[in-house]
Amino acid sequence: MDGWFEEDEEVFVHARDPYTRVDILPSSRHIEVKVDGVTVADSHQPRLLFETGLPVRYYLPKTDVRMGLLTPTETRTHCPYKGTAEYWSVTAGDTTHEDLVWGYPTPLPESAKAAGLVSFYNEKLDIYVDGVLEEKSKTNF
Repeated sequence: MDGWFEEDEEVFVHARDPYTRVDILPSSRHIEVKVDGVTVADSHQPRLLFETGLPVRYYLPKTDVRMGLLTPTETRTHCPYKGTAEYWSVTAGDTTHEDLVWGYPTPLPESAKAAGLVSFYNEKLDIYVDGVLEEKSKTNF
């Protein structure tokens, strides 16, 4: 089998759930991301991604991320709502945290607002929203 289709549209990973939504909204909130106390990102122009059943994800422009602390990895994941993600590891001090950051260079049309931005696992690092440390999310990630 070369592909899986619903009508004439190819399906990636699994069929989309009609009860799952993905909304991406621009925001002016101040988002700061820290790994082991090291500031990795600082932005006043995030896009907030709301996806049914998951915590809010903060997608940030790469210009607001210390990309020199990130190393690309070979990891790729696939989402039927967003497309194929590429990953980076973060080095803070002497410690490298594998696959902590991801982005969608060419997302599916319904998630186009996330194109070229990067996001961080809320569950594995510190995210400050308007100066307030968010509680770490509990998910399968």
